[in-house]
Amino acid sequence: MNLAQLGSRGKDASAEQAVQAAGADRSLTLLAEGAALNMPDVDPEIYKGFRGKVSTLAMQMPDRLPESEKLLYIRTIVKEFENYRGVTETMLRNRQIGWRTLVSALLNELLANLGIDSVSPTALPLVNKVSNLSTAEEIESYSAWVHEFLHPGGAAAPAAAGHAASLRTADRSTANDNAAGLRGGGAAVDHVKRVKQGGGKGFVALFRLSFLDVISERFGMEAVEDCIMAVSAYLTQSLRSGDAVYHWSDSSLLGVLENRANQQIATAELGRIVSQNREITISVSKRAVMLRIPIEFELIPIDRLQNAEDLLRISGNKAVKW
Repeated sequence: MNLAQLGSRGKDASAEQAVQAAGADRSLTLLAEGAALNMPDVDPEIYKGFRGKVSTLAMQMPDRLPESEKLLYIRTIVKEFENYRGVTETMLRNRQIGWRTLVSALLNELLANLGIDSVSPTALPLVNKVSNLSTAEEIESYSAWVHEFLHPGGAAAPAAAGHAASLRTADRSTANDNAAGLRGGGAAVDHVKRVKQGGGKGFVALFRLSFLDVISERFGMEAVEDCIMAVSAYLTQSLRSGDAVYHWSDSSLLGVLENRANQQIATAELGRIVSQNREITISVSKRAVMLRIPIEFELIPIDRLQNAEDLLRISGNKAVKW
């Protein structure tokens, strides 16, 4: 082989290497753009900006740069991927926290409106579980749990109506056709409205009766009604003659107390009343059963209510236990 042939062969080899290098650079560009295309689109604007940066960097990489300088371009592209991952992970984490907080707040509001204490043994596990939900399977299982809690035994189950009685919303009627024999929450709203219009002061006391769901499961709804009737009679007898007690829900009663000097005195007065609550006797299948229904109360100054209808938003979560 002469020198001319060697020279020609050397040029062919150099050209082939250049083509291979250009092909490798093009493959790297396509790889970067393809990887960016398949990253999660968490926020459209941020995702669009990320893809634009990666595409620009990939296309700007010259074909004939030394390997060391090409490595700098590659590191810059990888850095964009790292930055985007960090931003999207933070966004997803904040969204998850936000949704959990919202679900927890809505659940507590629902329980309060249904007359259920969110820290009761039956409801507390449901409330606490929200902060640990992450996978689709966990969320699906939790949804079924909430449905079962709100509709115990299923809608078609004969015992469901009695067991779910404590889940009813606040009694907004003015009639006295309830288990307590008292006028409903609608009459309480009218009472508070008259107090506010007359410039009077006083307090609203929400009395929550505990363990009625357990009594319902064990003895039936008739026993629950007997308990509510006995407690309502006790509170009516123990409060002042000018006070009024109303039926609020199937697990709570509401009192309107006027002419109290201050909240401290009113709290002490109610504390004495509920602490002196004694066992009651009910008849179950012609058998006398003695029960003590724990009472909790929440005291709200009437002048803090913007209007009487605010009563319908009262939550028992801050109730004082005695």
